[in-house]
Amino acid sequence: MTTFTIIGTGNMAHAIGGVLADGGNDVAYVSHAEVGTAPLTGDVVVLAVPYPSVAGILEAYGDQLAGKVVVDITNPLDFATFDALVVPAGSSAAAEIQAALPQSRVLKAFNTTFAATLASKKTGDLPTTVLVAGDDDAAKSALVAAVEAGGVHGLDAGSLARAHELEAIGFLQLTLAVGEKLPWTGGLAVAR
Repeated sequence: MTTFTIIGTGNMAHAIGGVLADGGNDVAYVSHAEVGTAPLTGDVVVLAVPYPSVAGILEAYGDQLAGKVVVDITNPLDFATFDALVVPAGSSAAAEIQAALPQSRVLKAFNTTFAATLASKKTGDLPTTVLVAGDDDAAKSALVAAVEAGGVHGLDAGSLARAHELEAIGFLQLTLAVGEKLPWTGGLAVAR
């Protein structure tokens, strides 16, 4: 069993927590109001917040995140225009987080799924797939095993450099959903 602390209490936080709990893991939540005061008890910390909230969380918890696996689920969109990513070209939110937390093992995951597809564990007629990118193979394998134990597919998407592509996929999927070309119960799934 792995212990997870999820920072965030929105739809994605609870959908991720539900999958992880269904797999027999211990899950605790930290709300927006508790950031900086609630301890991070999990071995794995999931940043289930909008990208603009990440900097404040890293500032509040930088020392506590050392040695932990940090899972970034964000899609770093320009929420004013919904027309661009706000990280440097060729980079990713996950890479920026890893640079800020050199003693943590950062993974990119859950950003290509919607809360509804995690909660239902289905994307259309297929099992929901959680793509996981990161440079620490043991951390990736543990997260893939945790989501699979919870009833969804997990897939190693490669090194943390692949977070750039995962964020582009997440961006596309979100813009399609906002434009009502894709339902929030749909999305991209990997057939195996």
